[in-house]
Amino acid sequence: MALSNNVIGAINFVAMLLSIPVIGAGIWLATEPDNSCVKLLQWPVIIIGVLILVVAIGGFIGGFWRIPSLLIFYLISMLILIILLACLVVFIYMVTIKGSGHPAPSRAYLEYNLDDYSGWLRRRVQSSYKWDRIRGCLSSSSMCGELNQSYRMAQDFFNAHITPLQSGCCKPPTECGYTFVNPTYWISPINTGADTDCLQWSNEQTQLCYSCNSCKAGLLANLEKEWRRADIILLITFVALICVYLIGCCAFRNAKTEELFRKYKQGNPYN
Repeated sequence: MALSNNVIGAINFVAMLLSIPVIGAGIWLATEPDNSCVKLLQWPVIIIGVLILVVAIGGFIGGFWRIPSLLIFYLISMLILIILLACLVVFIYMVTIKGSGHPAPSRAYLEYNLDDYSGWLRRRVQSSYKWDRIRGCLSSSSMCGELNQSYRMAQDFFNAHITPLQSGCCKPPTECGYTFVNPTYWISPINTGADTDCLQWSNEQTQLCYSCNSCKAGLLANLEKEWRRADIILLITFVALICVYLIGCCAFRNAKTEELFRKYKQGNPYN
């Protein structure tokens, strides 16, 4: 019995370690400028990671100190958390499966269209109330100013692989036909009717294209890229947790079997 309890404790220690990549993924998302402005995914990920840690600690204590109630709490709670983690992994995959950039003539960077993305994501940015807050957060960042420091010549900028967020928010859509002065200053639009975003562009450095649908699309493209990376971490952790949980269930069952066998040998199987 002591050996089985030690095994259960060791298994739960591994489960404690598996909470670290989940919490780390949530913290990483929270430190990304776009995610910190939107605040959608990082807190559910962090909360699930912390709960996995707390439950694993309970199982660890229950295993080494032979507290059956804690082990039962671990088995039930961890199963619920594994199901929640699976739901989160599937949800992230489903909302990020749609949407991609479109090539523009003579440009290395891509253009982004808001209609390409899932309805759930679009609803997070389409209302004026939500977008006003997000826009203020994005405009206070240095992402557009960094382009001016990196690209002085038009051709250098056109050949640059800038982020979706920079492509959507820091410059006008290519189809508008603006003339390049620097990455965040453009003049003489040729076709203002090509897209409503053509009229939204402003050379005011606090405005730029932050009110454009292309900026919203670029934000969603950036979010999708980061969420997919986090989803890979969550998926790997999910598979590892299932393995640890199943091993823990087997060890717990063996421990109970050993205890029952020992009581039968002592002639007292019910106490």
